[in-house]
Amino acid sequence: MVSSRLPQKPDFDAIAASAPSTADRRTLILALIGNLVSSWSNNESLFIYVLMILMRTSQESAALTFATLNTTRARLDLIQRLAKITIRDKSLDKTLSKLIERFNASTAIRNEFNHCMYVVDTSGQITHTQSMRIVQTRDSLQFGEMKAMDDARLKSMIKTTKDMARINREIWEFLPRLESHVRSTATASS
Repeated sequence: MVSSRLPQKPDFDAIAASAPSTADRRTLILALIGNLVSSWSNNESLFIYVLMILMRTSQESAALTFATLNTTRARLDLIQRLAKITIRDKSLDKTLSKLIERFNASTAIRNEFNHCMYVVDTSGQITHTQSMRIVQTRDSLQFGEMKAMDDARLKSMIKTTKDMARINREIWEFLPRLESHVRSTATASS
């Protein structure tokens, strides 16, 4: 008889019976994941306004362009290319580049929690994440990295969410400056 390579099926009844005792920590973890995802989403959506200003178009047209590009990377690439031909102020261009760089760093962490399997123990406690990314080493392919959901990781999630809140506020501060610059360069070239 051939043995299965599948992991052992969880004892769902035992997990359900024990889950109330670990509900507080599980709720905290899920809330942190939710905060990460919603903060990241809000930040990504603000780039629609950057696109709107750089394209000198309506919010609807910018949103349509934004939504037509199916990856965050493609959206930010377009913004960076438009910035190269639109922004004449080196300091403003540098600010946008740094915002995008910091946003990309938060994207990696958001992706980590959006594209993983959550490993639970017999009491329903989320103990680890297993990345859904294939890791290629010199000699083999490995299925995703396992990371503990320990206190250090939770602190890191809180820090990342705070970083994303700062990015959000900085984008809001940046938008009027960008709009003023683009208007002044459009007026000067007319």
